[in-house]
Amino acid sequence: MSLRPLSADEALTRLAEFGAVLDVRSPGEFALDRVPGALNWPVLDDAERAHVGTIYKQIGAFEARKIGAALVARNIARHIERDAQNWPKDFAPLVYCWRGGNRSGAMAHVLAQIGFRVHLVQGGYKALRAAVVRQLDALAGQFQFEVICGPTGSGKSRLLQTLQRHGAQVLDLEALAAHRGSVLGALPGENQPSQKQFETRIWSALRGCAPERPVFVECESKKIGKLQIPAALLDRMHASPCLRLEVDLPIRVQILLEDYAALTRDPQELLKRLDTLTELRGKQTIARWRELVAAGDFPTLVQELLAQHYDPSYSGSMARNYQGFARSSAWPVAGSAQQAFDAVARQLAPQAA
Repeated sequence: MSLRPLSADEALTRLAEFGAVLDVRSPGEFALDRVPGALNWPVLDDAERAHVGTIYKQIGAFEARKIGAALVARNIARHIERDAQNWPKDFAPLVYCWRGGNRSGAMAHVLAQIGFRVHLVQGGYKALRAAVVRQLDALAGQFQFEVICGPTGSGKSRLLQTLQRHGAQVLDLEALAAHRGSVLGALPGENQPSQKQFETRIWSALRGCAPERPVFVECESKKIGKLQIPAALLDRMHASPCLRLEVDLPIRVQILLEDYAALTRDPQELLKRLDTLTELRGKQTIARWRELVAAGDFPTLVQELLAQHYDPSYSGSMARNYQGFARSSAWPVAGSAQQAFDAVARQLAPQAA
C-alpha cells in the first residue's frame, strides 16, 4: 500500500506533480472554495452529510458511524467505477477533505489498497486554506506591479487583455472576481465566487508569474462587487507606479456601450441597477436616466453617468489611494480603440519580457 501524508505547503508546492487532486468534501463545501483544478469526489453529498450529522446529535456517534460508513463505501465505489478505471498503476492522486480526517482517509485508504500512489493532505482543506492565505500575503510583496489607471470607460480591462496577448504578465482582478467593479458591473448570468475562492484564484494567478518581471494590474478600490481585495495586495498596488490612459469622451462612451451591451439589451435589469444609485444621485436624476432608458438613448445615458456619477470622484480617489498616480505617465488612446491598445501593449510588453 502506497499512502504518503503531505503538509499543506508541500501539497500546494507540488500540485503540478499529481495525476488528479481529489476534494472529497460535499458539493456545497467544494463550491465555496477548493484547490485550483481539484475534482469533486464527495464521499458524502450535502444531504447525506446533514443526515449523518443529525443521527450523531440525536442518537449517538456509533449509530452515525455505521450509517456514514455504508454511505461512504457506496460513494467511494461509485467514484472508482466511474472515474478511476483507466488510471495506470503509477497514478498519483492528491486527496483532501475538511480536516484531513475520516472522509479523505477512507478514500485514500481504498485507492492505496488498489495500488495507486496516494498523497493525503494533513489537516485537509483547513490547512490548505491557511497556507494559501499565508502564501498570498508573501506573494504580494514579491512582485513589482504596474497599475493601469484611467477613468471609467477608458478601457483598462481591454488593455490588460491586450497586454496578456502580447506576452505580458497580468493580474486581472475583475475577471477573477467575475465583476467589472462598478455599481453596474455585475456580469449578467454569472455569480461572484466566495471571498475564499477569490483569494485562491489570486494566489493561483500570482503563482504562475515570474517575480523578476512586472505584473500589470488595473487600479481598483477596496472591493470588487461584494469581494474584498486582500489587504497586502492592495497595499502593494497603492505603492506601485502607475500608467494613465487618456481617452476622449466619445471613445469612452463607445467602449462602455460595447462592454455593457448585455444591459442595454435588458432594460429592466439596467433600470434595477440604476435604482441602486437613488440615494447617491437623487430621485430626480434617476427619473431622468430612466427616461433615457425608455427612449433607448443609451449614448446620452452613458455620458450623463460618466459626468455625474463616475468622473467627479475619480481623480481625488486616485490621488488619495495610489502614490504613483501624481507621477503617472500618460498613454493616449485615440482613433480605433483596439488599435491604440495594441500600440500601447507593443510598447509595454517588451519591458515585461
